[in-house]
Amino acid sequence: MKKTALALALGALTLTSNNLYAKAGDKVDIAEPFNATVLVDGLESPWEMLWGKDNQLWITERQGKNIVKIDPKSGKRTVLYHFENAFSDPPHQGVLGLALAPEFLSGKGENYLYTAYTYNEGEKKFARIVRLTYDEKANKLVNETIVMDKLPASGDHNSGRLRFGPDGKLFYTIGDQGFGQGKHVDKEIQSQHLPTAEQVANKDYSLYPGKILRLNVDGSIPADNPELNGVKSHVYAYGFRNSQGLAFVGDKLFAVEHGPSSDDELNRIEKGGNYGWPNVAGYKDNEAYVYAEWFKAPKELQAKFDSNVIPEGVPVHQESEFNAPNFKAPQKTFFTVPTGYDYSDENCGKLAFLCWPTIAPSSIIYYPKDGAIKEWQNSLLITTLKSGAIYRVKLDGKSEQVQGDFSKHFKTDNRYRNAVISPDTRKIYVATDAVGYGLGKNGKPNTEMQNKGAIVVFEYTGK
Repeated sequence: MKKTALALALGALTLTSNNLYAKAGDKVDIAEPFNATVLVDGLESPWEMLWGKDNQLWITERQGKNIVKIDPKSGKRTVLYHFENAFSDPPHQGVLGLALAPEFLSGKGENYLYTAYTYNEGEKKFARIVRLTYDEKANKLVNETIVMDKLPASGDHNSGRLRFGPDGKLFYTIGDQGFGQGKHVDKEIQSQHLPTAEQVANKDYSLYPGKILRLNVDGSIPADNPELNGVKSHVYAYGFRNSQGLAFVGDKLFAVEHGPSSDDELNRIEKGGNYGWPNVAGYKDNEAYVYAEWFKAPKELQAKFDSNVIPEGVPVHQESEFNAPNFKAPQKTFFTVPTGYDYSDENCGKLAFLCWPTIAPSSIIYYPKDGAIKEWQNSLLITTLKSGAIYRVKLDGKSEQVQGDFSKHFKTDNRYRNAVISPDTRKIYVATDAVGYGLGKNGKPNTEMQNKGAIVVFEYTGK
C-alpha cells in the first residue's frame, strides 16, 4: 500500500467534446501540467470519500463494511468502525454514503457523522441511515444510532449518496432498485409513485425508490418539504433511475444519474421536481428511448428481456405521452442519440453495454471559482465508472446552469468511484473500484482494473 508512480502517461491530454452530433475533427489538444501518483491501493471497494477538517480523507469501504481514515500524505489507513450487520454483495450493496455534520471537528458541537448501509433481514433487503460519534482521543467511531430504518434496498440501483445541505438538512438518494430490468424485470418501476399519508404515518417507505429524500438529522420530515399529491413526506424530488452523485454549489443542488442505454443525466434538483423516469430518459424528445412496461408482459417475453429490443406484447409509451407540470429536463445528457441508433458494437461483443452511449456517472463535485486551475474554475467534475475518466462541465457566472460542452480528463483503465479536491485546489484525489467492467484506453472492454481499490492523486503543477 505504499505510494507508487502511476502507470500513466500524462502531459498533453487529448480532450474531445464526445458530443455525438459534433462535427468530425471537432477536437482540441490542451496541455495540462499534472503529475499522477497512487497514494494507496488495496482498499476494500472505496465508495464515499470526503476531506475532513483534520485534513484527513474519510472513506467508506463498501465491500469491507468499514469507515476508514487515510492520511493524504502518507497513505496510512486507519479503520474507525466496522459494520457487522452490513451486507456488501453484489456491487450495489454495502456501506455507501457518508456525511460529516457541519460542526464536525470544529469544537463547536458534537462530532457527529452520518452514513448509510444495506443489510438483510431474512430474505428482504433494507437500508438504514445511522449516526456515529467520533471519539478523538481513541481515534474511533462509537455509538451507532439509527436515524432512519427499513428504507428500500436491492441488489441493484440502491444509489445511496448522502449529503448535508447548507440548510443543515440531510439529502439522500434511493435508486429504482433495478426494477423493470434483468432479474427484476417483472417488477414495476416505482419512481413516479408517491407515498400516501397512511404510509408516511406508518413509516412505510416502500414507495421511496427513485427519489431524493430530505430529512432532519433525527430522521423526521422537515416542515418545509414539498407537498406532493397532497402529502408531505421525506420525498424532496422524484422520477430518478439511479442517482449516485449529489453536489451543492451554494444553495443549488446538482445530481448525476445513470441512464438506461443512453441519456445519463446531469440535473439541477428543484424542490418538488419530477425528473421523468421511467417515462422519460434524458430530454422529452422521443429519441431512441421508449418506456417499455415489461412488468405487464407475458413471462415468456420477460425471459427474453433486452433493453434495446422490445418485442410486440410489451406495452410501450413515447416520452411525449408523459405530461407532468412539474417535469424538469436535465441540464445535460451523456448522451442523447437518435431513434434507430445501433447499440451493438463489435469492439465490445458480449459486453455490449460498455459501448453504449453512456458514461456511468458515479459522483459529482464542484471546483470553485477561485481554484488554482484557471481553466477549471466554476466547474462540475463528474467521475465515471465505465469511462474511467473525469468529465468537467463549466457553469455560468451564477453557478446555476451548464455552459457549453464538457472536457474529459485523466483517462485510465480504472473505474472512478469518487473524487475530492484538496483545500489548496491543486490536487484531485480519485477513488477507484477494485473490480468491475470498463472501457480501456484502447476502446475495448477492460475487466481487470489498473489500480484496484486505490486513491489516485492528480496534482496540478502549473501556475
